[in-house]
Amino acid sequence: MRVLIVTYGTEGDVRPYVALARGLQRAGHEVAVCTADSFAGLVEGAGVPLLGFGDELYRATREVMANASGVLGTLAQARVFPRLMRQGFDRQWAAAQEFRPDVVVYHPKPLAPPSIAEKLDVPAVAALPLPMYTPTTAFGSAFLPAAPRPLWPAAYWLGRVSAGAYVSVVNDFRRGLGLRPLPPWHDELVQPDGSPRHVLYPFSPQLVPRPADYPPTAHVTGYWFLDTATGYVPDERLAAFLADGRPDLYLGFGSMAFGRVREQRTAVVREALARTGLRAVVASGWGGLDPDGWPAHVLAVGSVPHDWLFERVRAVVHHGGAGTTGAGLRAGRPALVCPVLADQPFWGERLHRRGLGPEPLPAGRLTPSRLASRLGELVGRPDFAARAATVGAAVRSEDGVAEAVRVLEQVVR
Repeated sequence: MRVLIVTYGTEGDVRPYVALARGLQRAGHEVAVCTADSFAGLVEGAGVPLLGFGDELYRATREVMANASGVLGTLAQARVFPRLMRQGFDRQWAAAQEFRPDVVVYHPKPLAPPSIAEKLDVPAVAALPLPMYTPTTAFGSAFLPAAPRPLWPAAYWLGRVSAGAYVSVVNDFRRGLGLRPLPPWHDELVQPDGSPRHVLYPFSPQLVPRPADYPPTAHVTGYWFLDTATGYVPDERLAAFLADGRPDLYLGFGSMAFGRVREQRTAVVREALARTGLRAVVASGWGGLDPDGWPAHVLAVGSVPHDWLFERVRAVVHHGGAGTTGAGLRAGRPALVCPVLADQPFWGERLHRRGLGPEPLPAGRLTPSRLASRLGELVGRPDFAARAATVGAAVRSEDGVAEAVRVLEQVVR
């Protein structure tokens, strides 16, 4: 079986798909990952062939995130993104023609893969790290986690048709392939022949049990972890900090803080940690907290593998990204989520309801006193730690990659 995996976004949107690619290789299948060239080190470093579709869109996204927000950010995207997306579509198509897959597995962000699979007359299998496509009465959509229960069906529908915002760009690409145009409300769960599309959900049933009303085409596989801890050697500063005793916290917000927001969030975290006296490792770097000005009981670090670091702290504080949530679960650590946007409130609420951490504290409501209070609750409740350890053992016993490989083998058979 030849599997083309297409994904796009931050490292958290690429890493699980590389893990899936490695699992497919181990099962004897041929696989390639098609993503931005910036992730060549991650993909090829794992021994997986990369079919890059350039970096222009990736760089433009980072620039907009770093320099604009709100209405300005939206206008910047509307002006620049369609042209760069169209360019990326053509490169994805060229990669698919070169690789000639039997199945295309895709993250929804690239938009073009379903059309590419349709042109090649092969199955397209969606792979979503959040439950936003398949409707259920068990919980609301992670796409709009604040929607009240009566609006859950509408929220799921909006998640499936959200790509309609760029339907003109997609249809321009489809015309070049000789395919009929899609309506703006095209449902991502429906294949060209009207049959339901298979969807892989790479998260743990320990956190989101598979709903009883999911159709057979919806597969909760378990997380797709790419192990990066093996062989990792920390720098001298981090090694010395850990040698002085297990830190109370890891604290990081992913790529979610820039400019004035970064300054304000850093000040809040610095003051909260000063009030509590908790020893902490904080994430700096691109989109992270400021690396300078921390007291002796706090260490700012750049890129450190979560699967290595989380095992060496007592608890984690993060933005609620799907990948970071999974890494914390696997390590068996309680968590406080400070969500910023998108699916992050969903994961924070799931952790809280499962008894794995305090009530989420939205990043927009962060103050030193609120954060200090939540941090005290996070590290001061033994029941959080005990439940997290139990759930962590269960998550580590799962093999989400193997389950996803099994599903794909059935789809292509």
